[in-house]
Amino acid sequence: MPASISIAPSELRSTELILGGQKSGKSARAETLAVHWLQASEQHQAVFIATAQAWDAEMQARIARHQADRALRLPQMRTLEEPRAIAALIREHSRADTLIVLDCITLWLNNCMMPVDDAPLGAEELNAALMELLVALQSAQGPIVLVSNEIGLGVIPLGAEVRAYVDQLGKFNQALAAQVARVSWMLAGLPVIVKE
Repeated sequence: MPASISIAPSELRSTELILGGQKSGKSARAETLAVHWLQASEQHQAVFIATAQAWDAEMQARIARHQADRALRLPQMRTLEEPRAIAALIREHSRADTLIVLDCITLWLNNCMMPVDDAPLGAEELNAALMELLVALQSAQGPIVLVSNEIGLGVIPLGAEVRAYVDQLGKFNQALAAQVARVSWMLAGLPVIVKE
């Protein structure tokens, strides 16, 4: 875990959206917040909601590596794997003494729009899923950390499906950013606070 990520006590008590590119330090910041939350009180608990699905050997290895790393750094944090029904898990597990890390919105949206083994959600269903997530965040009793990629900084991608996905993720990130108390943007492992 990068030593450069410092956490103020006020950062442990509210919702946060962590944005950034691939390998920018998003998950490391989320885990650092969880470590500090757990260290702040013996009564504190932490739950990790993982949205990734292992559809090929490389992704299986990646998930296994993340699980092993988390087990070493955060052995007391429970991991729940859920590709789509994340709002229901937030409602079920949110308590004043429990921090929830949701990693990540990017893969969750992919699971909704381009599932391997199910029908994709249409526009109305996607909006309903987002609204359900926003309501779950509003009613959450404890802190929640959301991780999402910022993928709209490059060239316009080829293919209508990919462009629709990039557009939708941008809209979802905006809606989540408006909802949460803090937004941080990770650059080379360093958090830039965008909203406080």
